[in-house]
Amino acid sequence: MASEVIYEPIEEFGLIKKDRSKALFSKIGIVGCGLIGQNLARVASFYGMEVVFIEVSEEKILDSYKNIEKVLDERIEHWGITPGEKRAIKSRINGTLDYNDLKGCDFVIEAIRAVDRGIKIKERKQIFHRIEEVVDDDCIIATNSTTIIITELSSDLKHRERCVSLHFFVSSQEARIMEVVRSLYTSDESYQKVCKFITLINRKIVPVEESPGLVSVRLFVVLLNEACEILMENISTIDDIDQTMKIGFGMRLGPFEVADKMGLEKIVRWMDNIYDEFGDRRYKPNPYLRKLVRAKHLGIDAGQGFYKYDENGKKINPANINS
Repeated sequence: MASEVIYEPIEEFGLIKKDRSKALFSKIGIVGCGLIGQNLARVASFYGMEVVFIEVSEEKILDSYKNIEKVLDERIEHWGITPGEKRAIKSRINGTLDYNDLKGCDFVIEAIRAVDRGIKIKERKQIFHRIEEVVDDDCIIATNSTTIIITELSSDLKHRERCVSLHFFVSSQEARIMEVVRSLYTSDESYQKVCKFITLINRKIVPVEESPGLVSVRLFVVLLNEACEILMENISTIDDIDQTMKIGFGMRLGPFEVADKMGLEKIVRWMDNIYDEFGDRRYKPNPYLRKLVRAKHLGIDAGQGFYKYDENGKKINPANINS
């Protein structure tokens, strides 16, 4: 008796099968690829996700590629990744000017630097609408803003239940933590998806209730204000204040070093927003900080902030605003 021939379907193994299932967060989108967007793109790509980012010009796209490659080269020098991993990471990151390229994304994060473009709540809402026009109904839409309330930002959307607010830390490569804020409309399903994404990129989830500044920014700006006050009273120097916090309290970077890395104009904007919300003097930008911003001493990107920096962003010494 001939043995029965068993036929097995091979469709699931076919590379050209159009309707085959795909992994969650196989593709994410980022609108705005400044410092935060670049870090998001690099980290997501490192964990195997395809990344598409939106910028306003080809020049901005090329700058983003250049900065991402610079960070990857630094990681290679410190034995963090191999040259092969660098090539794989770069191959998964694609910049574009067209919002239609966000189609197929599981998650889109708005990470525009408001300082660069004068972005306010109205403009951010327009960006959210442009995202919603091209993505699927189950795609998560998030903002990385720490001072804008996500309930207000998502209130006009058709599917506002899929929106959240995130805070992705860039002050240190070891800052493996993300603050997550759900709006009044955010569904449990959407929130759990976001938590899954954060787990996939090896970050710890910190749930935060809606509040301008969240936890991290509110604490940091008060610390920076007090550090500026100590400096203005000639109690100590910029470098010694930073060393006190680094050696005495175990911070990887001192408050002035963190501020220069984040960008002083961005921090002043944070402070103004939080001060407008709460009216508490703790959040009002210190006069010395405003003086630096008026002098265009904005931090590492400008080559000068509390410290001076060389063309590679390496710290030279504390800056003198009167020099």
